[in-house]
Amino acid sequence: MTKSKCAVLGVVTILIALAPAALGQGLPKASPKSVGLSQERLDRIGALMQQHVDDGLLAGAVALVARDGKVAYLRSVGMQDKEKGIEMRPDAIFRIASMSKPITSVAVMMLYEEGRFRLSDPVSKYLPEFRAPKVLVITPAADGGKATEQLVPAKREITIRHLLTHTSGLTYHWDARVGAQYYEAEITHGLVQDPDRLADDMKKLAQLPLVHQPGEAYTYGLSTDVLGRLVEVVSGLPFDEFLRKRIFEPLRMNDTCFYLPDGKVSRLAAVYGPDAGGAVKRLGDGVLGDGPMRICVTYPHEGPKCYFSGGGGLCATVSDYARFCQMLLNGGELDGVRLLGRKTVELMTADHVGDLNPDSGFGLGFGVTRSLREAGELTGVGAYRWGGFWYTTFFIDPAEKLIGVCMAQLHPTGKATLNSKFEALAHQALVH
Repeated sequence: MTKSKCAVLGVVTILIALAPAALGQGLPKASPKSVGLSQERLDRIGALMQQHVDDGLLAGAVALVARDGKVAYLRSVGMQDKEKGIEMRPDAIFRIASMSKPITSVAVMMLYEEGRFRLSDPVSKYLPEFRAPKVLVITPAADGGKATEQLVPAKREITIRHLLTHTSGLTYHWDARVGAQYYEAEITHGLVQDPDRLADDMKKLAQLPLVHQPGEAYTYGLSTDVLGRLVEVVSGLPFDEFLRKRIFEPLRMNDTCFYLPDGKVSRLAAVYGPDAGGAVKRLGDGVLGDGPMRICVTYPHEGPKCYFSGGGGLCATVSDYARFCQMLLNGGELDGVRLLGRKTVELMTADHVGDLNPDSGFGLGFGVTRSLREAGELTGVGAYRWGGFWYTTFFIDPAEKLIGVCMAQLHPTGKATLNSKFEALAHQALVH
């Protein structure tokens, strides 16, 4: 197919004013001007999306910008599935990977508000397998030879706050220190089909060494999967059922789940990755990679469907995730449904790591802008955000009452820059 023909078939632009039905249960629509945004400047987002598709860096993408609780911009570009000739639509479903973490964190804080635990509680109070953790200490050899390793008792227990802030000492499979042990223990990261249940893997994880003393460093990892198991134990519900009953159904996030029903699989966007020349090619349906880095793209609809990864397993649409973002921006409430109190959202969106993470603030579930100097890009102080392994991202700027969600399906990133530029492009569209 020629590039010009692809441009005709593969580029679908749906602006809110022209297609209100496309929003489904999404947020209400508004013209950009009515919420202090410039249409001309918002169109720069679409221009970059289109350029990525034309240059072969992305197959397709969907972007949404909302202000004052109203969607001022929603655009889909390119193809959901190039090989099947399916155009990208606003209601496409994406694997959101680590954008699951803020949702899991909200679930935890809902239980916290009910008085089920304190954030300073040791997680072993609820998950006894995490009692008396050990820490791996690596000492470099003085003569430059082989470093020595030893396990030492942790100075303190892992607390629920440590898990929420990724200061627990747990890590991911790609960590050079203990990643191989995670793989050998058959602990999943949620991005591959797995026959275990959350309870099984968390018991195995608890037996493995931490990479630092709890509370003394920031290490991104499986802490949020442990939180998913905590939700199960404290609530008495399977994790997926808790999310469905307490978050997704109340917020009308109708297309957000761990495993897609058969009737929705056709809306799941295909995953692509750059080839040797940088242009995207579709990733195969089998297991990709070796050892700890094993992943697959079919886990949302094939396999045993019994592992609910709070750190990376969910799928969602852009409009669904925008509803979740708006709930947080509103201080925990949306359309008369309150999930959290406003003071809880205030606590979640404060920086809790300080110097432990010199690059950015981190709250209870997402990164937080501490200063514009530190951010180094166009955003707002107090804005918070996160992204996902498969090339999805969101941000929330409380001061400007602005949210943005942008999703594609790409791994690795290659030369694509859409997600890294998206928040700045949304902010530059503010005119008052």
